[in-house]
Amino acid sequence: MLVVLAPVLAAAPPYRPPFGAWSRLHGGEPILTPQGAGFEAAGVFNPTVVRDGDRYVMLYRAQDARGTSRLGIATSRDAIHFVREPDPVLVPEAEYERGGGVEDPRLSKIGRTFYLTYTAYNGKDAQLALATSPDLRRWERRGVIIPANTGRWNVKWTKAGAILEQPVNGRYWMYYMADAASGADQMGVAYSEDLLRWTEALEAPVLARRPGCFDSRVVEPGPAPLMTPEGILLVYNGADDQLVYRTGWVLFDRQDPTRVRARSDTPVFEPQRGWELQGQVPNVVFVEGLVRKGQRWLFYYGGADKHVGVAEAFTQATRR
Repeated sequence: MLVVLAPVLAAAPPYRPPFGAWSRLHGGEPILTPQGAGFEAAGVFNPTVVRDGDRYVMLYRAQDARGTSRLGIATSRDAIHFVREPDPVLVPEAEYERGGGVEDPRLSKIGRTFYLTYTAYNGKDAQLALATSPDLRRWERRGVIIPANTGRWNVKWTKAGAILEQPVNGRYWMYYMADAASGADQMGVAYSEDLLRWTEALEAPVLARRPGCFDSRVVEPGPAPLMTPEGILLVYNGADDQLVYRTGWVLFDRQDPTRVRARSDTPVFEPQRGWELQGQVPNVVFVEGLVRKGQRWLFYYGGADKHVGVAEAFTQATRR
């Protein structure tokens, strides 16, 4: 009897992100804390960080005792020890900001221009807004780019714009958070040809909440996504039904930013330290800043909506 055996094909290993395990720097303690009785008396948190020449520049959300948010600015030579400036760099002035503030910045640099997305809150609606700058200090408001209540699928607020710096198929792409009729706080995707006017790409969220997972309640973009050989890598913030915020990642297709190729089943970072577990909002690590230097990855985050921390990881071999 002749027995023909079919060839056995080895299954491709699952994708894993290019960074390894995260570890807290600065002794596991915050690198920025609230101070004084002014614009950052109640909290300093949710930072975005970029390298600008030989220095690191951080924009962070600062909240005063009345709950109004402004954006503070700090600089560093070593990416850990930051020196704050005495005055905020962006304050609520526009109609869509007054009454609540400017919140949760994210930065991308495209060409010679810095693009700052932030949540503009007027006391009634939170909306995703944009400002641009040549030097991180002089900011020109570009208005609300994803309005609340009027989207293709979102029925309420918009927040958290993370812009990919490289165009794909002649368009720039941005991941953001909005509220679908099927559930609030899910991730959408939009595109633009000029970085100023944005169009929602889908009729539904690109990354939905997952029942029973660490992101069952909130799915919100973190820092600006990165183009990698395997795809578009986005670190994101997820919260479960108890509103414990942890960190995940998602990989989108290089040629189709609306197509998910892989997604973390478990978080890569979670609140553990006392200042992450207790604060204005307990049980929160919220990543909004990412800087790579060689094999080193630095992730900047807010702890419990009160402090700023930084974690470190190193490049590892990527599988797919």
